Amino acid sequence: MDMIRVNDSSCIRCGRCVKVCPSQIFVQEKAGGDVTLHKPENCIVCGHCVAACPTGSVEHAEFPAGRVHAADYAAMPTPEQVELLLAVRRSNRALTTRPVPQEMLDRIIAAADRAPTASNARQLGYTLVTDPAQLRAIAEYTLGVFGKLEKRLLHPLVKPWLSRIVPGVYRYVPVFKRLRREYAEGRDRILRGATAVLFIHAPKANRFGAEDANLAYQNASLMAEALGVSQIYMGFVLTALRQDKQEKLAGMLGLDDRRICAVMALGMPQFRYPNYIDRAPAEVTRK
Repeated sequence: MDMIRVNDSSCIRCGRCVKVCPSQIFVQEKAGGDVTLHKPENCIVCGHCVAACPTGSVEHAEFPAGRVHAADYAAMPTPEQVELLLAVRRSNRALTTRPVPQEMLDRIIAAADRAPTASNARQLGYTLVTDPAQLRAIAEYTLGVFGKLEKRLLHPLVKPWLSRIVPGVYRYVPVFKRLRREYAEGRDRILRGATAVLFIHAPKANRFGAEDANLAYQNASLMAEALGVSQIYMGFVLTALRQDKQEKLAGMLGLDDRRICAVMALGMPQFRYPNYIDRAPAEVTRK
């Protein structure tokens, strides 16, 4: 069959497909008129047309009947339930040694992959690390980059002018020292004892890789919270990646042609927070 076709016998000519298609493939000359196709080769395979059609009249090769499901809005969480999930979500660094069950990891990644991407490019990839030796290598890589950065910052020819230009950067020097010292003493303040680390990456040429990855991260984070899995944003690892231009760690993970855009540590918590805290109201400018 053609990639896209409209079944005229069941189409009720409501025009929904016309209104939602971002590529303007569906055309309806007047309200209630026939729906025709214009340059269907421009389809970005977003599925909006199939999802919007109330009679199943839009037939798409990429979305056969088995992949299309009726939406039960009565089963959706209430706004109050969504607000509660958002309110209780926070990083929990008190982790157990129990691995995150594989089925939970799979659901977290599947949630991430449901996030929208620019132009529906869907070029994100996911690398899940659960091997203890590789997890240690990630922490040690991060600490190694921080050690090199500390030496550069403290170089006698660099410090006098950099401390004037970017004075705030020197507050991290004692942090780098403490992280290395505590790791040597058996306390990993990088991964915090996480039993899994999820890397979200995109092709280096993808201009919206970081934006797409952070949308995916938020989906994964909310699913982890719903499953009772602790998730921690790996800012230290991302900082090390930027300083190292991602070369060593990307090579270790087999991602030489990719750009790592987001990193999440996952683990089973010792406890869940019994309280949530109201934040100060957001500052909103209304015009």
